[in-house]
Amino acid sequence: MKRRPLIAVVDDDVSIRRALVRLMRASQFEVEAFESAQAFLGSLRKRQPDCLVLDLHMAPLTGRDVQRRLAAAHMQLPVIIITALEDPMLEKECLADGAVALLRKPVRADTLLSSIRAATGEHG
Repeated sequence: MKRRPLIAVVDDDVSIRRALVRLMRASQFEVEAFESAQAFLGSLRKRQPDCLVLDLHMAPLTGRDVQRRLAAAHMQLPVIIITALEDPMLEKECLADGAVALLRKPVRADTLLSSIRAATGEHG
């Protein structure tokens, strides 16, 4: 039996984090959720996810900070950024830094799931 992809969700908004976890579990993904960038980065010593769904605007570390740290550590991890802001320059920067997608909140379930499937090579 094939292992289900592990998706890490990092969002400091508990309601969004819970909704994303429910959606992904219902779609047969294994999910691990984190309330902060620091908690996620600390978890990488134990286990690396197959894909990261990352809120852009958090403090003290932002989604961009996480992207930079992953790049500095040479971690090849597909990152899907979610944000409430509409900023074309920011989108270009995130994609240039290696994000596979930047999605606007509220995120459509089908759009997020198709982005995750594309990033992990899953078919669903």
